Amino acid sequence: MSPDLRIRRKWKKGIAIIDVEQPEKPRLDQMYDAGGQLNDARQVKVAMTNASLFGYVADGKNGLRILQLTSPETMPEYAGFSPRPKPVLIATFKTKGEALAISKPLDRDRAVDESGNQISVFGRRGARPFNFDEMMRLLRTNNGKGDWFTVTDAPANAPKN
Repeated sequence: MSPDLRIRRKWKKGIAIIDVEQPEKPRLDQMYDAGGQLNDARQVKVAMTNASLFGYVADGKNGLRILQLTSPETMPEYAGFSPRPKPVLIATFKTKGEALAISKPLDRDRAVDESGNQISVFGRRGARPFNFDEMMRLLRTNNGKGDWFTVTDAPANAPKN
């Protein structure tokens, strides 16, 4: 089957969560269809925001669906190594046409939780967590000794043409 045909195939049973702890023996961990609401899944992308893991689903005729896969508020074990996802449908956005694909989100080099504690490092061999001094250099001006780095919608200077 060509890759084009696989992309267009609908999946009416929601999403499958596969355990790949042993890559040579993947196994189905669970299926999730949000009580039948997730019934035209075309593609899923996973991304992390703060301490929660989210699944963004192109759900065909239903539009964009957002699943919270892990949460510190509902899962005491969320901070453990590779917690088992407990999906919850948290949002739906009806698109103009069928939602067929999701673009890849921006990968951050490191993920931190709401307290500023680093929880993972992405995409680099040999990467290690930032230590405290490195975090301060990242988050403060003047090489970590100045004010906190901030962003505003009201710039101090007028835009240059």
